[in-house]
Amino acid sequence: MQTVRNVAIIAVLALGVAAIPGGGTAAETVLAALSMAFLAVIGLFVYRLFMQNQLTLSTLRDAQRAILYGAFGVIALMIAGADELLDSGAGTLVWIGLIVLSALAIFRVWTEATSYT
Repeated sequence: MQTVRNVAIIAVLALGVAAIPGGGTAAETVLAALSMAFLAVIGLFVYRLFMQNQLTLSTLRDAQRAILYGAFGVIALMIAGADELLDSGAGTLVWIGLIVLSALAIFRVWTEATSYT
């Protein structure tokens, strides 16, 4: 019964997009609003993590802190430029490579910060 209800909800939404004048524009507006809400939630999560870990961040060496902040900056730039970079094959490879390198940099700083050697 729940599956039938879910399919009916999707069908009504699809009918609205197909039949209502300007439905495509309305769908794009809703998608943009959902994307902005998602990015806002990610921003709040990052702010909360920053506030909870201020002591840990303060005890990092300057080089570690620069790598950490730089990696987060690269990730933010990749999110902002995803539309343009993912349009071509080379751009996609650059995008994936920079995301992976940033994740590895964050992981390395985290492992160095939590080790006792």
